[in-house]
Amino acid sequence: MMKKTKIKRGDTVEILTGKREDKGKRAEVIKVIPQDGRIVVQGINIRKKHQSQVQTQGKQMNPGIIELEGSMDISNVMVVCPSCNEASRLGIRRDAEGYAHRFCKKCDSELD
Repeated sequence: MMKKTKIKRGDTVEILTGKREDKGKRAEVIKVIPQDGRIVVQGINIRKKHQSQVQTQGKQMNPGIIELEGSMDISNVMVVCPSCNEASRLGIRRDAEGYAHRFCKKCDSELD
């Protein structure tokens, strides 16, 4: 089942819940996974992966510990409005041609 989401790749979001050191931070969305209702945010929810040395088709991956951003639930973040610079809820408004546009519910300005 595909969930609808108002958050898009490239949006700046504020972290509401999660790790203690990540709460309150603002960062950019790297990836949106609507099937699971999750997003990946740059520099937030860092995971460590132990990479073993693998050699395939002439390529050699370096072994070691790699730090990756983990996914988090969409409900744990709020979009930051670029015009009022506050974390706010988003609404959807349709124009005369029928196209949908996102808007900030605090200052009523469009995000797209």
